[in-house]
Amino acid sequence: MPIDQVLKETEEKMAKSEAAMMHEFEGIRTGKANPALVESLMVDAYGSSMRMRDMAGITAPETRMILIQPWDASTVEAIAKAIQSANLGLNPAIDGKVIRIALPELSQERREELVKVARKVTEDGRVAVRHVRRDAKEGLKKSAKEAGVSEDEIKGAEKQVQKLTDDCVKTLESHLANKEKEILTV
Repeated sequence: MPIDQVLKETEEKMAKSEAAMMHEFEGIRTGKANPALVESLMVDAYGSSMRMRDMAGITAPETRMILIQPWDASTVEAIAKAIQSANLGLNPAIDGKVIRIALPELSQERREELVKVARKVTEDGRVAVRHVRRDAKEGLKKSAKEAGVSEDEIKGAEKQVQKLTDDCVKTLESHLANKEKEILTV
């Protein structure tokens, strides 16, 4: 595999790792309502498990309220049960054919716990980026053997991979700083 292709794949994989981390961040609760808190929950309905976003419209009409409108009114109870069993500290209130979730104010202790969760997600992101770096270096060594690429070209490519890694980790850190600020803002 040519060096430029290895570098391109490395960049794409690191971007995917960053996107995965950002998606995880959406599920971490801050003081504001966010549909991402519940949209990935699995609901037992129709004899199987389905994602909530595939069963209902999920909106945040107010800063501290999530509104869930199931496509099928018969699934209201199953959706409410899934939210309660998800252990998110949310209490769904069934209001006819819709479910309302009022988000309680976060205590300082809970905010600090959420910051720890965000740091763990970021560390998982860093680990994923390092795995991509390792795979890229192995790919470069293989291309050196197969294509007879010079050692200088491989060393230059490894420096590029390290620069991509450093840049990606710096971006992850800035996302973490923003998330921490968002969580700790009262």
